[in-house]
Amino acid sequence: MKNVLIISGHPELRDNSFANKIILEDLESLLPTAAFDLLSDLYPDYRIDVEAEQKKLAAADIIVLQFPILWYSMPALLAKWMEDVFVHGFSHGATGRALTHKKLLLSFTTGAPASAYDAAFPVEAMAERFVRTAGLTGMDYVGFVYTGGVSYSLRADAEKRSEMAAAAHAHATRLFEKIQSLA
Repeated sequence: MKNVLIISGHPELRDNSFANKIILEDLESLLPTAAFDLLSDLYPDYRIDVEAEQKKLAAADIIVLQFPILWYSMPALLAKWMEDVFVHGFSHGATGRALTHKKLLLSFTTGAPASAYDAAFPVEAMAERFVRTAGLTGMDYVGFVYTGGVSYSLRADAEKRSEMAAAAHAHATRLFEKIQSLA
Protein backbone atom coordinates (compact mmCIF):
# COMPACT_ATOMS: atom_id res chain seq x y z
CA MET A 1 0.00 0.00 0.00
CA LYS A 2 1.23 3.47 -0.84
CA ASN A 3 1.55 6.11 1.88
CA VAL A 4 -1.87 7.65 2.40
CA LEU A 5 -2.33 10.96 4.23
CA ILE A 6 -5.87 11.91 5.15
CA ILE A 7 -6.27 15.53 6.16
CA SER A 8 -9.44 16.51 7.97
CA GLY A 9 -10.27 20.13 7.33
CA HIS A 10 -13.39 20.16 9.50
CA PRO A 11 -12.97 23.13 11.87
CA GLU A 12 -14.76 21.46 14.81
CA LEU A 13 -14.49 17.75 14.12
CA ARG A 14 -14.87 16.45 17.69
CA ASP A 15 -17.59 18.81 18.89
CA ASN A 16 -19.63 19.83 15.88
CA SER A 17 -19.48 17.14 13.22
CA PHE A 18 -21.69 14.22 12.43
CA ALA A 19 -20.92 12.78 9.00
CA ASN A 20 -17.26 13.77 8.74
CA LYS A 21 -16.55 12.21 12.13
CA ILE A 22 -18.15 8.92 11.05
CA ILE A 23 -16.27 8.95 7.74
CA LEU A 24 -12.94 9.43 9.49
CA GLU A 25 -13.66 6.80 12.15
CA ASP A 26 -14.53 4.28 9.43
CA LEU A 27 -11.38 5.15 7.48
CA GLU A 28 -9.22 4.66 10.57
CA SER A 29 -10.55 1.08 10.73
CA LEU A 30 -10.34 0.45 6.99
CA LEU A 31 -6.90 2.05 6.52
CA PRO A 32 -4.92 1.35 9.69
CA THR A 33 -1.61 2.26 8.02
CA ALA A 34 -2.80 5.66 6.78
CA ALA A 35 -1.68 8.85 8.49
CA PHE A 36 -4.48 11.08 9.79
CA ASP A 37 -3.99 14.81 10.14
CA LEU A 38 -6.92 16.27 12.11
CA LEU A 39 -6.39 19.98 11.66
CA SER A 40 -8.97 20.99 14.28
CA ASP A 41 -7.10 18.99 16.94
CA LEU A 42 -3.65 20.14 15.84
CA TYR A 43 -4.39 23.78 15.13
CA PRO A 44 -7.43 25.08 17.03
CA ASP A 45 -5.64 28.45 17.09
CA TYR A 46 -5.02 28.31 13.29
CA ARG A 47 -1.25 28.52 13.87
CA ILE A 48 0.00 25.93 11.42
CA ASP A 49 3.31 24.12 11.92
CA VAL A 50 4.37 24.53 8.31
CA GLU A 51 7.53 22.41 8.51
CA ALA A 52 5.68 19.48 10.13
CA GLU A 53 2.87 19.64 7.58
CA GLN A 54 5.27 19.84 4.65
CA LYS A 55 7.10 16.74 5.93
CA LYS A 56 3.81 14.83 6.09
CA LEU A 57 2.94 15.85 2.54
CA ALA A 58 6.41 14.99 1.25
CA ALA A 59 6.10 11.47 2.72
CA ALA A 60 2.66 10.84 1.21
CA ASP A 61 1.84 9.25 -2.13
CA ILE A 62 -1.91 9.81 -1.88
CA ILE A 63 -3.30 12.95 -0.24
CA VAL A 64 -6.97 12.93 0.74
CA LEU A 65 -8.66 16.15 1.80
CA GLN A 66 -11.74 15.36 3.92
CA PHE A 67 -14.01 18.30 4.70
CA PRO A 68 -17.52 19.71 4.73
CA ILE A 69 -18.44 22.35 2.19
CA LEU A 70 -19.21 25.55 4.09
CA TRP A 71 -20.74 28.43 2.16
CA TYR A 72 -19.77 26.83 -1.17
CA SER A 73 -16.14 26.55 -0.20
CA MET A 74 -13.67 24.72 2.00
CA PRO A 75 -13.60 25.56 5.72
CA ALA A 76 -11.38 28.48 6.75
CA LEU A 77 -9.05 26.15 8.69
CA LEU A 78 -8.32 24.07 5.59
CA ALA A 79 -7.86 27.22 3.49
CA LYS A 80 -5.42 28.64 6.07
CA TRP A 81 -3.54 25.32 6.12
CA MET A 82 -3.20 25.39 2.33
CA GLU A 83 -2.17 29.05 2.28
CA ASP A 84 0.54 28.44 4.86
CA VAL A 85 1.81 25.05 3.66
CA PHE A 86 1.57 25.26 -0.15
CA VAL A 87 4.21 27.93 -0.58
CA HIS A 88 6.49 28.90 -3.41
CA GLY A 89 9.65 26.83 -3.25
CA PHE A 90 7.85 23.87 -1.65
CA SER A 91 4.76 23.14 -3.71
CA HIS A 92 5.40 25.24 -6.78
CA GLY A 93 7.88 27.52 -8.46
CA ALA A 94 11.25 26.70 -10.00
CA THR A 95 12.36 24.64 -6.99
CA GLY A 96 8.93 23.68 -5.61
CA ARG A 97 8.53 20.05 -6.60
CA ALA A 98 7.63 18.37 -3.29
CA LEU A 99 4.10 17.50 -4.43
CA THR A 100 4.84 16.46 -8.00
CA HIS A 101 3.06 13.24 -9.01
CA LYS A 102 1.31 12.81 -5.66
CA LYS A 103 -2.34 11.90 -6.07
CA LEU A 104 -4.89 14.40 -4.74
CA LEU A 105 -8.30 13.00 -3.84
CA LEU A 106 -11.11 15.10 -2.41
CA SER A 107 -13.72 13.80 -0.02
CA PHE A 108 -16.42 16.26 0.92
CA THR A 109 -19.90 16.53 2.31
CA THR A 110 -22.66 19.10 2.17
CA GLY A 111 -25.52 19.78 4.50
CA ALA A 112 -27.66 20.64 1.49
CA PRO A 113 -29.03 17.67 -0.44
CA ALA A 114 -27.43 16.67 -3.72
CA SER A 115 -30.49 18.06 -5.50
CA ALA A 116 -29.36 21.58 -4.48
CA TYR A 117 -26.61 21.32 -7.07
CA ASP A 118 -27.84 21.44 -10.64
CA ALA A 119 -26.66 22.47 -14.10
CA ALA A 120 -26.42 26.10 -12.98
CA PHE A 121 -24.08 25.15 -10.14
CA PRO A 122 -22.98 21.51 -10.31
CA VAL A 123 -21.25 19.85 -7.39
CA GLU A 124 -18.17 19.50 -9.62
CA ALA A 125 -17.76 23.27 -9.35
CA MET A 126 -16.77 22.76 -5.70
CA ALA A 127 -13.66 20.90 -6.84
CA GLU A 128 -12.43 23.40 -9.41
CA ARG A 129 -10.03 25.29 -7.09
CA PHE A 130 -8.43 21.97 -6.14
CA VAL A 131 -8.10 20.90 -9.77
CA ARG A 132 -6.22 24.14 -10.43
CA THR A 133 -4.11 23.72 -7.28
CA ALA A 134 -3.16 20.23 -8.40
CA GLY A 135 -2.14 21.60 -11.80
CA LEU A 136 0.01 24.33 -10.28
CA THR A 137 1.74 21.97 -7.86
CA GLY A 138 2.20 19.03 -10.22
CA MET A 139 -0.14 16.78 -8.27
CA ASP A 140 -2.37 14.33 -10.11
CA TYR A 141 -5.98 15.25 -9.34
CA VAL A 142 -7.89 11.95 -9.19
CA GLY A 143 -11.41 13.17 -8.47
CA PHE A 144 -13.72 13.30 -5.49
CA VAL A 145 -16.12 11.34 -3.34
CA TYR A 146 -19.16 13.37 -2.34
CA THR A 147 -22.22 12.95 -0.11
CA GLY A 148 -24.94 15.56 0.26
CA GLY A 149 -27.77 16.00 2.73
CA VAL A 150 -25.76 15.28 5.88
CA SER A 151 -26.34 18.45 7.86
CA TYR A 152 -25.34 18.23 11.52
CA SER A 153 -28.45 20.33 12.24
CA LEU A 154 -30.61 17.26 11.48
CA ARG A 155 -28.88 15.04 14.05
CA ALA A 156 -31.62 15.55 16.68
CA ASP A 157 -34.16 13.79 14.43
CA ALA A 158 -33.69 10.04 15.00
CA GLU A 159 -34.80 9.03 11.50
CA LYS A 160 -32.61 11.64 9.79
CA ARG A 161 -29.72 10.73 12.08
CA SER A 162 -29.99 7.09 11.02
CA GLU A 163 -30.16 8.05 7.33
CA MET A 164 -27.16 10.36 7.67
CA ALA A 165 -25.13 7.72 9.51
CA ALA A 166 -25.85 5.23 6.73
CA ALA A 167 -24.85 7.82 4.12
CA ALA A 168 -21.61 8.60 5.99
CA HIS A 169 -20.70 4.91 6.29
CA ALA A 170 -21.41 4.44 2.57
CA HIS A 171 -19.25 7.47 1.82
CA ALA A 172 -16.36 6.00 3.80
CA THR A 173 -16.69 2.72 1.91
CA ARG A 174 -16.66 4.49 -1.48
CA LEU A 175 -13.67 6.55 -0.40
CA PHE A 176 -11.80 3.46 0.81
CA GLU A 177 -12.48 1.73 -2.52
CA LYS A 178 -11.24 4.79 -4.43
CA ILE A 179 -8.05 4.92 -2.34
CA GLN A 180 -7.52 1.19 -2.86
CA SER A 181 -7.82 1.68 -6.62
CA LEU A 182 -5.00 4.25 -6.48
CA ALA A 183 -2.62 2.23 -4.33
